[in-house]
Amino acid sequence: MTTILVTGGAGYIGSHACKVLKQAGYTPVTYDNLVTGWQDAVKFGPFEQGDLSDADRLDAVFAKHKPAAIMHFAALSQVGDSMKDPGTYWRNNVLGSLTLIEAAIRANCLDFVFSSTCATYGEQDGVVLDETAMQAPINAYGASKRAIEDMLNNFGASHGLRSVIFRYFNVAGADPEGEVGEFHRPETHLIPLMLDAIDGKRPALTIFGTDYDTPDGTCIRDYVHVMDLVEAHLLGVKWLEQGKPNRVFNLGTGTGFSVRQVVASSANVTNRDVPMTEGPRRPGDATALVSGSNRAANELGWSPSRSTMPQMIADAWRWHQSGHYDQ
Repeated sequence: MTTILVTGGAGYIGSHACKVLKQAGYTPVTYDNLVTGWQDAVKFGPFEQGDLSDADRLDAVFAKHKPAAIMHFAALSQVGDSMKDPGTYWRNNVLGSLTLIEAAIRANCLDFVFSSTCATYGEQDGVVLDETAMQAPINAYGASKRAIEDMLNNFGASHGLRSVIFRYFNVAGADPEGEVGEFHRPETHLIPLMLDAIDGKRPALTIFGTDYDTPDGTCIRDYVHVMDLVEAHLLGVKWLEQGKPNRVFNLGTGTGFSVRQVVASSANVTNRDVPMTEGPRRPGDATALVSGSNRAANELGWSPSRSTMPQMIADAWRWHQSGHYDQ
């Protein structure tokens, strides 16, 4: 079977990607330092513990498994932290990715699927965010991802590295079969924080900013089910296998939900009230980020079939109640 190296494969999105790869007949090899990932999430192929900064370790893993392609998820990804400590994000995300890319080139593994972000677009209210929109990140997380995109393009020109870049919006939900799901320590994502509050695992959900220029004053985001997201990454691998050109794709539904709308949907799905408090805006948070692109649908044939808010919350709630990784 064809082997795919999955960096960050012990994390939330990476573990779901490994499941989809395994189901499609590939062998996913997880490469993860377990700083934010969980070894219990590595269920679908071999595990290699290591850091992206360790070139010798990467060389050994490439030599051992001889992957045909890379799915690169490993990154620090918290907007607030990136505003407070940008150096850590540049060292981890950018230098780590450079070390990975150079190791891939040494191993002649030239197909690269990269997990980027809509945060590269920054604050552009009222602008349709398709792949041609200006990239103007307002935090170090988005800036680090944009730098990696540039790096991939540079190495494509110099060494023939072939890439599919996915700029995706907010990821939610969980594996409907319950084998893997979302769990961070500390938790920072809206839906699991909200489910924690519903379940009494934290006193209340804090809504950061209620004075944005939106209908209800809270931030608006485009949400994508994690299983739909990783299906797109599988399509990205196949795109490169077919010899198609380097390409950037937005992954979103084109529908935005405010924080208060997500809270209301969670209350409906779980039939429980959501304890809430209000807090100030967080630095680096854009008012609204919603995809305006159909490129992934038209060119990849991607359809986000599970990405309705009730479905995402229902799958997340089922996983949340299972108590996996919750030691």
